[in-house]
Amino acid sequence: MPAGIGATELIIIGVILVLLFGAKKLPEAARGIGRSLRIFKAETSKLRDDDEVTATVVQAQPQQAPVTPQPIAAPAPVAEPSAEEQARALEEQAAKLRAQAGVQKQQ
Repeated sequence: MPAGIGATELIIIGVILVLLFGAKKLPEAARGIGRSLRIFKAETSKLRDDDEVTATVVQAQPQQAPVTPQPIAAPAPVAEPSAEEQARALEEQAAKLRAQAGVQKQQ
């Protein structure tokens, strides 16, 4: 039994496609598939070109000595504001917001 598709099988497949989609829709479908394949081919070639460019850039860069990580100094402890200072800051923010709301109502 041959593994390839013969002429009779292709004719049968063509007749089935014409019956399913109609003679008017097949050329439109073929054009759409052709456009999709062209776009796909263009995009894949752009990806290959991008890969070649990045590979060339990586090869062109001179080899650098490996950088040894330096220990990071702990940040200086920051004194947290007391509850009274936090309350005072919140009151100031509330007063500013009230003033902005009053200006907006007047406009």
